[in-house]
Amino acid sequence: MTSITYDDFQRVDLRSGTIVKVEEFPRAKKPAFKVWADFGGSIGILQTSAQITVHYSPKTLVGMKIIGCVNLGEKNIAGFLSQFLLVTPVRD
Repeated sequence: MTSITYDDFQRVDLRSGTIVKVEEFPRAKKPAFKVWADFGGSIGILQTSAQITVHYSPKTLVGMKIIGCVNLGEKNIAGFLSQFLLVTPVRD
């Protein structure tokens, strides 16, 4: 495992958001969903691909609170633009 410095960690922008839309993602190499989350205010709605199909269904994800890293840059995943990393769903 590679360690990072505290200065590195300070640059990670973790935000809370709410999942507003989920779709199946059949083009993904590993089972995944396309997920759209609203991070509010100045960030708005961002999209990502999330390999969470074993634990969740699209129906259970919509409305769920999440933590996402919003400053990793964009990545093309099987033709779908991923704009944040879904770190964890937040269970009540």
